[in-house]
Amino acid sequence: MARRSSEPAAAGTDSPVVAPARSSALVPLSAVEWDATTYHRVATPHLGWGQRVLARLPLRGDETVVDAGCGTGRLTAELLEKLPEGRVIAIDASTNMLRQAAAGLVPRFGDRVRFVRADLQTLALPEPVDAIFSTAAFHWVPDHPRLFRHLHAALVPGGRLVAQCGGGPNLAHLLERVAALMAAPASAPAFAGWAGPWEFADAATTAARLRAAGFVDVATDLEPAPTTFPDAATYGDFLSAVVLRSHLARLPDEAARAAFVGALTEQAARDDPPFGLDYWRLNLEGRRSSLAPGRG
Repeated sequence: MARRSSEPAAAGTDSPVVAPARSSALVPLSAVEWDATTYHRVATPHLGWGQRVLARLPLRGDETVVDAGCGTGRLTAELLEKLPEGRVIAIDASTNMLRQAAAGLVPRFGDRVRFVRADLQTLALPEPVDAIFSTAAFHWVPDHPRLFRHLHAALVPGGRLVAQCGGGPNLAHLLERVAALMAAPASAPAFAGWAGPWEFADAATTAARLRAAGFVDVATDLEPAPTTFPDAATYGDFLSAVVLRSHLARLPDEAARAAFVGALTEQAARDDPPFGLDYWRLNLEGRRSSLAPGRG
C-alpha cells in the first residue's frame, strides 16, 4: 500500500509499517496525536494493569492477535513473547505511538508484528483474528456499541476479546476539580459545548452492549485501582501527557495549560496521600460464538 504523506513510516524503517486498516475511517491527526516519548516514560500504572489483563488471555502460542490501542508497545512486546509461533497486529490512532512501538518491536520481533493506524470504532481487517487484547484504550472511544460490533466482526468464530479500560466512577474526584477549572471565566470559552473525550461505562451497561454486538460468555466487572505518584513533577507530567491531553489541547496557549495543570497539582499536594488519582478499571471479556449463524 502506498504511503500518504500524513502516514509516515515508523522510525528506523524504509518501508511503511504504519498503514490504515481496510475501510477503516481515520480520525484527524490533531484529534489523536500523543506525546509518545513522555507517555512511555510516565504511564507506568498502565503497564501493571495491562500485565494482569494479559494473564487472563488464554493463548496456545500460534494465534494472530490484535493489540487494540497498542500505545508505545510495552505490552505488545509481552504479548508477542506469549506468541512464539504467532503474530500481532498492533493498532493505534496515533502515528507517534506507532512509530515508538515500531522502533522498539521491529528489531526484536521482525515481521511477526504489523502496525496499523486506525479508529477502533470503525475497524475493518482484511482477515479475522483469533483474539483481541486491549488495555487503557476503549474509554477514549465514544461509541461503545459501534466499537463492540466492529471488534466482534474482526474475530474468527470462537475468537476472544479480553480488555480493560476506565469505567464507572473512574477519576471522579479529579474530574470534580477539573470541572471547576473548566467553568472558571478564564477557561470556560475553551470548553463551551464540549462533552469531553471519554466513555466511562459501568459493568452492567458494558455487558449489555457486548451481548447486543453478538458476544457470548460475557463477563464484566469494575475494580478500584487508586494510584499515587511520588512528587508534583511526576503527577503534573502524567496529567499533561495522559489524563488531560484533550482538555489541554483546547486551551489557547502554553501559559493557560501550565496554569490549569498547576492548579490541579497544588490541590493534589494537599490530599492525603498527596498526588493520588482515583482510578477505576472496567474489565470486560467476551467470545464470538463458534456456531454458524442460525445454529444457535
